[in-house]
Amino acid sequence: MKLEGNTVLITGGASGIGLELAKGFLARKCTVVITGRDAAKLAKAQAAVPGLKTLRSDVARVDEINALFETVKRDFPTLNVLVNNAGVMRSLNLHKDGDDLDDLTSEIDINLKGPIRMARRFLPLLKQQPSAAIINVSSGLAFVPLPISPVYCATKAAVHSFTQSMRIQLARTKVQVFELAPPATQTELLGNFEANDMKGVPIMPLEEMVRACFKGMEKDTLEIRPGQSNQLRFMSRLAPDFILAQLAKPAQRMLD
Repeated sequence: MKLEGNTVLITGGASGIGLELAKGFLARKCTVVITGRDAAKLAKAQAAVPGLKTLRSDVARVDEINALFETVKRDFPTLNVLVNNAGVMRSLNLHKDGDDLDDLTSEIDINLKGPIRMARRFLPLLKQQPSAAIINVSSGLAFVPLPISPVYCATKAAVHSFTQSMRIQLARTKVQVFELAPPATQTELLGNFEANDMKGVPIMPLEEMVRACFKGMEKDTLEIRPGQSNQLRFMSRLAPDFILAQLAKPAQRMLD
């Protein structure tokens, strides 16, 4: 994949992996547009990283995806890289009574429906470019679940599967389809978890993870698995029951 001179749209780009990817693309002389639900976070990111373009948009809402597409098509008609990065991760105890069922599945709206809808909506524009790419951000937990986050892990496994299918369907186009499966990475995504939840889990520095992503894209590695993600995929095939048992330990307290 050519990394220089692209026009890039990154969902969930105001912090964490999205913002670090934005910095990397800007350093490679790309035009970079980030989106997110929080206008204040977008403004903060833009102030901290000169050159960023921002558009407020929620990938969980179809109307906002459609409006975003019309704006991008008008203002950034050379868009050729879509990064589906927006995502949320929660610890959920399925034993708890009284949970709102809509809220229970909110991660599906953002983590799974969002990338599917974004890819489909922007595909016509991407196909018009001389070269293009879609980068879906899944997780090392796409290969083996962390049981304290059952819905999150289910969405990432589904993103992995969808990305494989989309790659086949787009094989005869100029659109490359990448999957970035980060391991546990030092971002605010981990802020909702207790220390015991992450005990013994190696946390990859954000900058190191994103460097591995760019290295993978440069080499046309379509499934990029930095750090422990590669080990999770390997163990899910070699000893699936063992690795699941290891990741199940934080959930044991939910059984008490």
